[in-house]
Amino acid sequence: MKYYDKLIFEFSREGRKGYSLPKNGWKASLSEIPAALRRETPAPLPQVSEPDVVRHYTNLSQMNFGVDNGFYPLGSCTMKYNPKINEEVASLSGFTGIHPLQSESTVQGCLMVYHELCKALSAVTGMAEFTLNPFAGAHGELTGLMIMRQYHILRNDLGRTKVIVPDSAHGTNPASAAVCGLKVVQVKSTPEGTIDVEDLKPLLDDTVTGIMMTNPNTLGLFETEIRQIADLVHGCGGLLYYDGANMNPLLGKVRPGDMGFDIMHLNLHKTFSTPHGGGGPGAGPVGVARRLENLLPYPRVILGDDGAYHLLHDKESAGRVSGFMGNFAVQVKALAYIWTLGRENVRMAGPLATLNANYVKESLKDVYRLPIDRICKHEFVFDGLADQSTEVTALDVAKRLLDCGFHAPTIYFPLLFHQSIMIEPTETESKETLDAFIATMRQIASEAQTSPELLKTAPHNTPVRRPDETLAAVHPVLTVQNATEA
Repeated sequence: MKYYDKLIFEFSREGRKGYSLPKNGWKASLSEIPAALRRETPAPLPQVSEPDVVRHYTNLSQMNFGVDNGFYPLGSCTMKYNPKINEEVASLSGFTGIHPLQSESTVQGCLMVYHELCKALSAVTGMAEFTLNPFAGAHGELTGLMIMRQYHILRNDLGRTKVIVPDSAHGTNPASAAVCGLKVVQVKSTPEGTIDVEDLKPLLDDTVTGIMMTNPNTLGLFETEIRQIADLVHGCGGLLYYDGANMNPLLGKVRPGDMGFDIMHLNLHKTFSTPHGGGGPGAGPVGVARRLENLLPYPRVILGDDGAYHLLHDKESAGRVSGFMGNFAVQVKALAYIWTLGRENVRMAGPLATLNANYVKESLKDVYRLPIDRICKHEFVFDGLADQSTEVTALDVAKRLLDCGFHAPTIYFPLLFHQSIMIEPTETESKETLDAFIATMRQIASEAQTSPELLKTAPHNTPVRRPDETLAAVHPVLTVQNATEA
């Protein structure tokens, strides 16, 4: 253990102090604080100097891995590089110094950002209108399903209680449907990895609310039968919902609205560059076709005849889904990303992401098992090592990658394969970075044959080794005192 890898309590020495509090400017005494809220004994905090505090937290921050540290090929999450100009724009005082309860007239610039971003997202996706109110992708899914349900309720079509979800779907799809009070019906995939249209047909009747899909799907494969699927679902009175988590490879090339989708969400924190991970921040805007525009949750921003921006509340709306209007700073970053790239460069993101994914896939498919050998879009899935005789698992490969300076890809998802390794390189990675990752993956495949125990005990040089994940879930250590005792 390095000296500064110790717990902060281990540096504590009686009498040391690393802070200076300002004088009490409220002229209130301790006696004015209710007795129930007052401590009887001092808080058990470590007594340390300022340099030790700064070094402790700086070292903790360096233990985290992110796109600014290195290659982050986390499949299905699109952990793409985030241009720093987006952060600078979102930090402008005119954006950070506002309050959601201000009157419309005092936040016209911010309402313009909201309005312009909705216009840009509509142009990219082929949808008629967007709301930016949902806070995350799963929140967007729930919002879209609420719109779907409201559409059928307003038509007095109350028997539609089922939603169809592919067996390759993101886990949030069935969860969102269940939260919305809908019964989930699964449609199977073909051996080629796309929706089985023949399995879909018998599921379609007047109880179907709609279908949730992503295209390309979770295997990174384009659903080539999408127009037929749209016709079949619309034919039974249902709607098509597009999970926008995999929108990155389609930017500027194909629009969900043109495929026949009626409702969709986008992950601004994936496709439009805002950093994510660790629980946030996120944003899940929801777009709809023209006939569903009035059902978007309120408030919405419109440009009035007077040239000013106003908040609109529609009586037919699916309701309110957030306290105010979503994560505004995330929205500013997304608009900065779109406007700095421009129409011509947005079109480059998808093809470059697709090129990078196929380059990595083709370079590794001789040493990793590729269950579906097709041209992929932004991501692809291996099913463990090609030679599994030494019983090295996807988890072992992922842990060994950490030793080599790369973040691990997604493993054990999608559930279609037993040893799924889901890799998404994104468009922003250079050929040199991809070549280094490929070389490391090949090295690990070789080590699996010559030194399997090296992988089964990895990682060896990270701050945290390989914990017992079951024990950690059942008996988590949540306080520093317990950690010291352990």
